[in-house]
Amino acid sequence: AILPAYFPCPSLLPDGQVVPGPADRMRRSLVVLGSATVASAKVYFSETFGDGWESRWTLSKWKDSEGTAGKWEAATGKWFKDEAEDKGIQTAQDSRFFGISAGFDSFSNKDKTLIVQYQAKYEKDVECGGGYVKVGPKMSDATTFGDPTPYNIMFGPDKCGYTKRTHLIFSYKGKNVLKKQDLPYKQENEGTSHLYRLVLKPDNTVRVEIDEEKVYEGSIKEDWEVLKPKEISDPDDKKPDDWVDDSMMDDPEDKKPADWVDEDQKRIVDETAKKPDDWDDEEDGEWEAPMKDNPAYKGEWYVKRISNPAY
Repeated sequence: AILPAYFPCPSLLPDGQVVPGPADRMRRSLVVLGSATVASAKVYFSETFGDGWESRWTLSKWKDSEGTAGKWEAATGKWFKDEAEDKGIQTAQDSRFFGISAGFDSFSNKDKTLIVQYQAKYEKDVECGGGYVKVGPKMSDATTFGDPTPYNIMFGPDKCGYTKRTHLIFSYKGKNVLKKQDLPYKQENEGTSHLYRLVLKPDNTVRVEIDEEKVYEGSIKEDWEVLKPKEISDPDDKKPDDWVDDSMMDDPEDKKPADWVDEDQKRIVDETAKKPDDWDDEEDGEWEAPMKDNPAYKGEWYVKRISNPAY
């Protein structure tokens, strides 16, 4: 299987949809809600892509009319330990758009910790595409799922050219807000599975793990521009007409020395050179003395700079 140009990976939608996209293969998907550990939490969605997975998922027809929709297939990929246990869904074509979704019961994560995790494997590098999960509201028609479909959370690897990152986007008041600084991209060319885990806590702090290694822990308030700043620029404040922007200025008292040698005199005729005795003007042409560096040349002259008292 080859990675496509784009596709949304298992998307977990609180009101009910899971939507996958580009990763060669997605093996495990899990949505957990609880107040302490997974052991005491409620699992709202879990998928291992065993028998009957097609009946639990709805293929997107968003790109069918353009002829660019890709096909999914169940596969283990190139490397696996147990053919049955390690099976997942895989993108089966190059340069296509992939979308697929599944539903689960609505829930609220108020005062509870939400965990979203899934496994993805890129068996071939991709020039432009993402293998991410979207979590969002239930769709009236899951076959219409596509890039314009609203979501609450988007999480997972994304790459286009030299831009590589693990996305974590939250939707806030109708706006999709990216993290101020990108999370590391782990889907390099080794072709192995990676486990992506997002832990969203009731105090609006977030922890992101890739392969059970913490890559980020912090506050949504601090690291996403979801709230308006405490202070803003005064829209009525105008720059004065006589405002001086330059901290340094040319020294009006500094003058170029009268004997300064300029660039056009950098090279001079070598007065000590003599015409060779065997020089033949008819055959060799008119003899000219060679040029040499002017020892009096000290470089280009610049006026001295001083602090600007008006700055």
